[in-house]
Amino acid sequence: MVTTGTDDTAGASVRSETDGAFLARGGRMGAAIAAGDWASAGLPPPQAWPAALKVAVGMMLTSPIPSFLAWGDAAVTLHNDAARAMLGLPDTLGRPFPEAFPIDQGGELLARGRLGESVVMENIPFSRLGQEAWCNLLASPVRDEDGVVRGVLVHCNDITTRVLDDRARLADERRYRALFESMDEGFCVIEFLDSPHGPDSDYIHIMANAAYERHAGIPNVVGQKLREMVPDEADAWVARYGAVLRTGAPIRFEQELVATGRHLSLSSFRIEPPELKQVAVLFQDITERKRTEAALRHLNETLEARVAEALKERERTEEELRQAQKMEAVGQLTGGLAHDFNNLLAGISGAFEMIGARLAQGRTGDVERYLGAGQGAARRAAALTHRLLAFSRRQTLAPKAIIINRLMADFVELVRRTVGPSIDVEMIAATGLWPTLVDANQLENALLNLCINGRDAMPDGGRITIETANRWLDERTARGQGLAAGQYVSICVSDTGSGIDKQTLERVFDPFFTTKPIGQGTGLGLSMVYGFARQSNGHVRIYSEVGQGTMVCLYLPRHLGEEDEEPATAPADAAPAHAERTVLVVDDEPTVRMLVVDALSELGYACLEAQDGAAGLRILQGDRRIDLLITDVGLPGGLNGRQVADGARALRPELKVLFITGYAENAVLNHGHIEHGMEVLTKPFAIADLTGRIDRMLREV
Repeated sequence: MVTTGTDDTAGASVRSETDGAFLARGGRMGAAIAAGDWASAGLPPPQAWPAALKVAVGMMLTSPIPSFLAWGDAAVTLHNDAARAMLGLPDTLGRPFPEAFPIDQGGELLARGRLGESVVMENIPFSRLGQEAWCNLLASPVRDEDGVVRGVLVHCNDITTRVLDDRARLADERRYRALFESMDEGFCVIEFLDSPHGPDSDYIHIMANAAYERHAGIPNVVGQKLREMVPDEADAWVARYGAVLRTGAPIRFEQELVATGRHLSLSSFRIEPPELKQVAVLFQDITERKRTEAALRHLNETLEARVAEALKERERTEEELRQAQKMEAVGQLTGGLAHDFNNLLAGISGAFEMIGARLAQGRTGDVERYLGAGQGAARRAAALTHRLLAFSRRQTLAPKAIIINRLMADFVELVRRTVGPSIDVEMIAATGLWPTLVDANQLENALLNLCINGRDAMPDGGRITIETANRWLDERTARGQGLAAGQYVSICVSDTGSGIDKQTLERVFDPFFTTKPIGQGTGLGLSMVYGFARQSNGHVRIYSEVGQGTMVCLYLPRHLGEEDEEPATAPADAAPAHAERTVLVVDDEPTVRMLVVDALSELGYACLEAQDGAAGLRILQGDRRIDLLITDVGLPGGLNGRQVADGARALRPELKVLFITGYAENAVLNHGHIEHGMEVLTKPFAIADLTGRIDRMLREV
């Protein structure tokens, strides 16, 4: 590298006008060249440089274009002030050109220039102080007086600003094009075509987006003229766009495009400057809206006749609905009764048959067990009748004047034992609660029903709150509750469960209506509560929000006399015992299951038993041989009997299946079709029929 003086003393280094005149007007780089020690670069002092070098350096230094000179075999580098400013160069004077020149193409420029070529390179990227920049390069050979190439002069024209401006413009154009093509509305630009025949002036489409065809129904419009596209209606369009072009005022209008039969909603504005003679049009297809409006006008014109007809149709529909509701209620009542009573009768009749068989054999040891089973089924039948009577408000009540709070201590403990430890039970007893005239046992049954419903709505746990209160109901409030105005005692049961949607809420008091799976509820619980409340001269209301919980409130009239004796709490039923044996018997009714298993055991069959479908399938997944599956149709736990049978056949394709059902809907038959090796026996049935059917099915190959 050449050693130079400081910038402050460099000017003094120019020795004379005669020897250093070519450096005198060279600015900072001229001064640096004059002050440099060029011996290390293989050159004499500047005063002794050859004429060709002096001329080239003088031209380079005074050029406003960033310029470099590579001289001699060593390609010694010299450059002007503009090059230093443009490229942000350090002091590179005297270094070999390939090292000093900061652009990758330097080696190529040097080589081709030495061969005598003039080289032009455009849009060359380079880094300037860490920033991306661009330039155009021009390299020319420098010859001495004998025409020999002694150096290469390189001019660098900085085009960074232009490149960045072009990039920004292209980015704007891409954004505009993306917006233009993605618009849902049709959009186009049309240009005015003047004509020597004024009335024949026209517009040509110079731009249109993809939505143009979708809304207007005309494809490939770019290059088409209005008068060619819509010759019969062009005058109106040309006149509208002409007004926009003349005045510059945008317009909005609706117009039918007769050529395609579409109605369009359009807006149009002039593109500035006016000399462009261009108009932009934005539009969308409103044909469907127009049809709807026309249809609505027609409907309004015939409103009176339609209202009269609608009223007649409504009366017919309401009558049909009332009839359908009656039939649905009858169907629910008879279906529910058939299901529950057939199950109970199967237990009762089977118990008596087994008692008869044991007595005939002189074996009296098991008679007591069958008597207990039959009596238990009979008691449950009586309880079912009791619920039906409660719903119909025909049960026999023994009302007494009591203060309900006195029942609650023992009752709350009963509820806690019933709902389990995952549910908190809270009692909020009103101070000074009035007495009411009510059957205490039936009240507890009703409240227990409500608590069990709350438990079922909270499978993951939650809270049940039982709350008593004194209520004054004025005329308007009482009328809304279906009661007479006056004083009432309320007792409310609320839960934090899943809640009930509005549609279901309207049916919860219907008999045999239940949202629980088949076998998990009779649908009589809330209807019994409703009937009990009405028979006690009160009422029941239900409030619920999906995801928030449910509250059911009983309103009972206040008794103005003294309180009678405290009612006793009914004992809880004992849990049924379960036996395990072999033929697999699946039934949720313990009595029926016991009788079937005992009857089969009498015939020497080995038995297994399960109380629900899931337990039955677990047994079927084991290794033990099973020749026959006997299953009830209505089972709890999410799997009905038909689903259990289908699962069993998937595990054991040849397994024979006997369905026993007291359910009113013949779901097991799959609309009248069952598979080979499957049979149905309806409850109640004789034990002899059961054993005979099993014996025949197992003898068949």
